[in-house]
Amino acid sequence: MSERISVEVAYALPEKQRIVKLDVPPGTTALEAVTLSKLNEVFEELVIGPDLKIGVWGKATTADRVLVAGERVEIYRPLQVDPKEVRKARAAKAKAARAEGGQDSVGAAGADAST
Repeated sequence: MSERISVEVAYALPEKQRIVKLDVPPGTTALEAVTLSKLNEVFEELVIGPDLKIGVWGKATTADRVLVAGERVEIYRPLQVDPKEVRKARAAKAKAARAEGGQDSVGAAGADAST
């Protein structure tokens, strides 16, 4: 009887998620588990290959990482927007709102004081 280990492979979109439980031989890599999960048959936009971004329990890892029993491989989607750019845009918007609010509040205070 051949020894096997249990692992999971997870992939999620905002509207659809799947976790596939697999029994694989010891020595199975993260990419091999992803391939065995056949999640690319469930998610047509998912292309399985060596450049796929994956992790184990929320930590990025390489495709050739050997899995141990109980681990979950997570397939990461590409970022739609650079998080740094989003933060810069949010900070610029907040700064503009403060500047605009500051001018209005000074004008409003001056108007109240003169009446």
